[in-house]
Amino acid sequence: MKVETLTGVLFILCCYSLAISAQDSGITIPTKVAPFIEKGKIALALETADLNGDGFADYLLVVETPKADKDERGAGIRTLLILTADRNDDLKLAARNDKVVYCRTCGGVFGDPFAGVTARRNSFSVDNYGGSNWRWSDSYKFNYSRIDKTWQLVLVAKDSFMATDPEKTAKTKIITPKKFGKINIARFDPDKIR
Repeated sequence: MKVETLTGVLFILCCYSLAISAQDSGITIPTKVAPFIEKGKIALALETADLNGDGFADYLLVVETPKADKDERGAGIRTLLILTADRNDDLKLAARNDKVVYCRTCGGVFGDPFAGVTARRNSFSVDNYGGSNWRWSDSYKFNYSRIDKTWQLVLVAKDSFMATDPEKTAKTKIITPKKFGKINIARFDPDKIR
């Protein structure tokens, strides 16, 4: 193959490489998001929306270290990153939390409890689901506060049921800021919400 042809192919690949794949996760990561994925981490989820209401597309990114010991309790700690864009389409890390997305081994016998993230204008939710015969789900919703310039917990929904008889054993607990007060995403700890 001629050097000019090889150079041309490489140039085209570089120019049209608008996204890269996040290692083995199968998620296509935009080039501008890739620098926020630390070495040795993979992306588990990526959603986009105007998370702070400024008219620019922001990103909700969940990452983890994939090679953690799968048998160790608490292995596979996940980090939620909120990346906000400015008028030049440059991203910055606006907030992070290492507890809202449960670890890979925190789902009990059911396995990995991460059920996903949902991003909307000025808002996002994180869902976890697990258990064994007794199943549970925890959903956390955060809204953007223009006053505090961060995302605050506005709703917790905890569901549980016996897998053998879900209709008779189903329980739902809704918790609002009236009970837990003002909690910013950076300081959120699900173990402190009862």
